[in-house]
Amino acid sequence: MRAAFHPRLINGPFEDPGLYVPFQFLHRALLFDLGDLSGLSNRELLKISHVFVSHTHMDHFIGFDRLLRIALGRDTMLHFFGPEGFTDNVAGKLSGYTWNLVSDDTHPLEIMVTEVGSTRMKTSRFLCRKRFERDPDGIENPFDGRLLIEPAFSVRTALFDHRVPCLGFSLDEQFHINIDTAQLDRLGLPTGPWLSDFKNAVYKANPESYEIVIPGANGAERKPYRLGELTKAIARITPGQTITYITDVGYNEQNVQRIVELARGADHLFIEAAFRDDDAHIAHRKHHLTARQAGIIARQAGVRRLTIFHFSPRYQGMEEQLEAEAQVAFEGR
Repeated sequence: MRAAFHPRLINGPFEDPGLYVPFQFLHRALLFDLGDLSGLSNRELLKISHVFVSHTHMDHFIGFDRLLRIALGRDTMLHFFGPEGFTDNVAGKLSGYTWNLVSDDTHPLEIMVTEVGSTRMKTSRFLCRKRFERDPDGIENPFDGRLLIEPAFSVRTALFDHRVPCLGFSLDEQFHINIDTAQLDRLGLPTGPWLSDFKNAVYKANPESYEIVIPGANGAERKPYRLGELTKAIARITPGQTITYITDVGYNEQNVQRIVELARGADHLFIEAAFRDDDAHIAHRKHHLTARQAGIIARQAGVRRLTIFHFSPRYQGMEEQLEAEAQVAFEGR
């Protein structure tokens, strides 16, 4: 069965953090953290629809300018999410440039920025053709832990302490729809965009009588299929996967409890491991995790797979030691 998401760290473990999550068969991706983006091609950057930023230390936010430059002049909307103060950070980035040549309809780019507090979220809009001046009327909503809800998946978050508010994220697939291509062939049905419409109808729990129109040869329409019969014929539904991303958190009781809750049962946990455990006193002072602490948290959360990253430069050439330390703790050895 093919997974819907194929997450990968953008950079090596000693470089800027960032997790890129493209969608299988769709021209779309999500991005977690916004550090150095040189590991992504322009084509990959153009797939990004939503960016989730843990906090705005430079190594988590310096890539904003490159993503903005690629998106300029395109008819698209980019959504950004970050902790308290994040909207001002984005506004500061945008105000650092001169926008005297963008006040027309050939520059339709829209930027939506959602700032997450402990009890409220506020979304502000910045329009390119209005020189990225912040709209005065933001939209406020209660914060219930969820940032994005779509039929196929959702994104949850939790607030952590890094001496500044810092967000961690979990991407939850509702369930996964695998298309039986051999059955498509037997039925004489083509692949194509209609399969996305079909999947969306399943995710939205449309009634079984809902009709799916499948294109035929030369653009002609085939006889519509009912959603129920088509689902039984070509779809294999399996549990969805959960991907959790955690970085820049101190090892304290509240942080650990919130990480475990956010990551519980995740298929893949990406978590920072900045220091070795014999340097735990440094990790404590800098509000980061050790590799052993990352492994302990992963074990407590019951995740299936663990990947550590965001190593301190002092451990250059010692990657295997950090990974072994985390794995020993993860396995409870």
